[in-house]
Amino acid sequence: MNNRQLFLSHLAQTTDFPLMIEIEKAEGVYMYGPGEKKYLDLISGIGVSNVGHRHPKVLTAIQEQLDKYLHLMVYGEYVQSPQTKLAKALTDTLPEHLDNVYLVNSGSEAVEGALKLAKRYTNRREIISCVNAYHGSSHGSLSVGGNEIFKRAYRPLLPGIRNVTYGSFYQLSEITTDTAAVIIETIQGEAGIKVACSNYFQALRKRCDETGTLLILDEIQAGFGRTGKFWAFEHFGIVPDILVCAKGMGGGMPIGAFIANKEVMGAFKNNPLLGHITTFGGHPVSAAASLATIKIIQEENLLDQVEIKAELFKKLLKHPKIKGIRNKGLMMAVEFESFDVLKPIIDLAIEKGVITDWFLFCDDAMRIAPPLIITEEQIHEACTVILAAIDEVN
Repeated sequence: MNNRQLFLSHLAQTTDFPLMIEIEKAEGVYMYGPGEKKYLDLISGIGVSNVGHRHPKVLTAIQEQLDKYLHLMVYGEYVQSPQTKLAKALTDTLPEHLDNVYLVNSGSEAVEGALKLAKRYTNRREIISCVNAYHGSSHGSLSVGGNEIFKRAYRPLLPGIRNVTYGSFYQLSEITTDTAAVIIETIQGEAGIKVACSNYFQALRKRCDETGTLLILDEIQAGFGRTGKFWAFEHFGIVPDILVCAKGMGGGMPIGAFIANKEVMGAFKNNPLLGHITTFGGHPVSAAASLATIKIIQEENLLDQVEIKAELFKKLLKHPKIKGIRNKGLMMAVEFESFDVLKPIIDLAIEKGVITDWFLFCDDAMRIAPPLIITEEQIHEACTVILAAIDEVN
């Protein structure tokens, strides 16, 4: 059996129509299939490869750690240099208030930990999240997701969850002294790159302060430079109580984190002790790769280039079929009339060697979220293919 047959026969499937793109190697912004078929990756593995595929400095960090040790002990017991150095580097990017890092393996796990922490610290049970939010696919993270299509088959989920509309000033009054936390994506990703205004975030922060509610910001997609600042909340003049991150954090390796201050995080230490446990959280190889990723973003000045590259995409992607472009930095949604119009364009672009996608809750918009290292020449290349696909399909 060849790889495609093995994939269909023995690997669990999530749809009846997987992309079935076979990849043999990847480098920078490109992935390569059999026969050296080349694909320009415009979605970074859904927001993961912010510094590109197999960045040399990430590979070096991984190799150096491989020569020392792999997993040693469940999280939080042994002093491991990759974890401690990463935690310090993360807190150095953040306001002083956020000084304590809990390392996990993924975004969903980070959300689970953040929800538990908010409940434990506040001794409250209600959680407020947003319509069309996406926070992951495990039971807890699915519970605070905001789209019933994905939730109904798995009910009952966590009790005490209420949804409000992202960006709605009016619904801030629903946050009360019964609310343990509000969990919100700083930039709504799967809703199709929706960006609330600064006044909204400041009003949200104020309401949480008034009610003693913890504000959890989910930057699983928006963090690590994707929007042109290291953290997306920097655009809005607020600071969360708990910050959630993953995806672009690991340079292609699996890792996530939730970050709070030491007092809040200390709620996990007693009554019960070991209030949150993970075996592989902060795996030393992933932690080493993450530390390298932070250094790459900073040392290669990738943040300074994000807005210039985003504007070039917006300048080049002009076509009567394109209804508009929403973005915050290189987190972009190119809007079309409908999914029926968009899907053949995406399929043909992939055939021509450019990989894009749509959004879970916004299927009339094309996702563009390339590695931050993409060059202007590569942006021209990608946009030429997309425009040609639009013309050929329509």
